[in-house]
Amino acid sequence: MDTQAKETMVLMDTTMGPITLKLYNDTPKHRDNFIKLAKEGQYNGLLFHRVIKDFMIQGGDVTSKDAPINKQLGAGDLGYTIPAEIVYPKYFHKKGALCSARTGDEVNPERASSASQFYIVTGKKYTAAELNQMEKQLENRLKQEIFAKLQADNKTKIMELYRSGDKEELAILRDTMIGKTELEAEKRKDEAKIPADIRETYMTIGGVPFLDNQYTVYGEVVEGMDVVDKIQEVKTNKQDRPLENIVINSVTVIE
Repeated sequence: MDTQAKETMVLMDTTMGPITLKLYNDTPKHRDNFIKLAKEGQYNGLLFHRVIKDFMIQGGDVTSKDAPINKQLGAGDLGYTIPAEIVYPKYFHKKGALCSARTGDEVNPERASSASQFYIVTGKKYTAAELNQMEKQLENRLKQEIFAKLQADNKTKIMELYRSGDKEELAILRDTMIGKTELEAEKRKDEAKIPADIRETYMTIGGVPFLDNQYTVYGEVVEGMDVVDKIQEVKTNKQDRPLENIVINSVTVIE
């Protein structure tokens, strides 16, 4: 049990101004890693290498320091990952959320985080209709996940039926799995619902709801959101890299 009641604050000094961040105690591995890197000076001189308006600003690529403007960035890391600490619905992708970047599900099904790369959410405000549409997509994603697991559990049987050419049994098995998927999805339907208070935040403050439950949110901006907004407005190239470097001068833990 984490006994540290007070949340850690860090000051990120950038060439566009200061950003103060609060790190959550509910995500101790991410908090401690971020503090360690800040104290080691790992972030000093790195760039915000990926900026997408109405979405997020991303930094922490260790190869971005003094990187020439034509260098492809985004793959630089420290050679280790941090286990996912997804604390949803307590923490979600509202505007100002500090989150960990990571590689995709196909190579990283555990959703482990990058050691150094992070992003700060800017996002946009959503209408009730857009959020309703998103819930439908969440429901479909849940069904796909359930069906994929049932397929994996029945892999041997499916292969046997394929080999024997028993199309009738295959069709029965498929219908059974579809039925089980629907039942399981009905039982877990709350997972595809966006809670009322979170809906309200996405409608009034904004954010990126479709990233919820996919990436670890481990802190938030408490001061300097105007700086984050200024950064998201800069001109970028086709790789979403700012045309003029936005540098993280330093990250200091506020004791």
